[in-house]
Amino acid sequence: MGNVTSNVASKLAFFPPDPPTYEICREENGKLVMSGVPADKNMDVHLLDTKGGNKIVATFWRHPFARFTLLYSHANAADIGQMHELFYELRAHLRVNIMSYDYSGYGASTGKPSELNTYYDIEAVYNCLQKEYGVKQEDLILYGQSVGSGPTLHLAACLPKLRGVVLHSAILSGIRVLYPVKMTFWFDIFKGTNDETVDWSHGKRLWELSKEKYEPLWVKGGGHCNLESYPEYIQHLNSFINAMEINSVKRSRQLNANPSITKLKHKKGLRLKKRVAALKKGCCIAPNNQSP
Repeated sequence: MGNVTSNVASKLAFFPPDPPTYEICREENGKLVMSGVPADKNMDVHLLDTKGGNKIVATFWRHPFARFTLLYSHANAADIGQMHELFYELRAHLRVNIMSYDYSGYGASTGKPSELNTYYDIEAVYNCLQKEYGVKQEDLILYGQSVGSGPTLHLAACLPKLRGVVLHSAILSGIRVLYPVKMTFWFDIFKGTNDETVDWSHGKRLWELSKEKYEPLWVKGGGHCNLESYPEYIQHLNSFINAMEINSVKRSRQLNANPSITKLKHKKGLRLKKRVAALKKGCCIAPNNQSP
């Protein structure tokens, strides 16, 4: 029954581009490169092993003066080969490093996409950020678009010192994307918690569940896949990153003034770890097709 559940859920949620929009190859010096990305773009390509036994592609877009690192989980009908221009723009305008990746079964990643595999995938990417780039939780912002909100919130629940989370056209569950139901089903995917009534906006409900909120952006007239084309999108993201930077400075000063705070924060973090909604800072970006 478990395999049937997984297969049905995966068919509802995942639509990887076929064929993939890019290829990766290894040069004579052993370095991995991605088709369509010039060498001068300051981007590293990784092939990571996951707990699910798959190898997934991840790309690290380095900014020389980065304030934070953004771990980007994309939507369900794209692969990272289609997103180069967006990553260029985000890196330049937000002054952050970008870590992007393809889920199992997407792009040049092996395996098949499933809810569980997306969790294994993002865990492997986070481990790479720690080992290869020394990225700390407090310098990391998770970004989940559409189906990417599932693995994003999964990882967020495991990182008590995480700097922030951005949810872009997020979903409460897979089946609710298709039908406006008020319950979950045995074949559902990325089920929401503590939501007995489905609001008009999945993102709005998830934002309400976050512990520390940042002013959300409801893009008037925006659709599910075109929010990046609206000028307020990058403006709002930049404001959020600026707020996280200010928050980081304040927290550093507090810790220096009172070292005992570290122990208190750690204990609090352990309690929050079990709750997906318990985010350090939460920002939500979604279409506004009707008033909230």
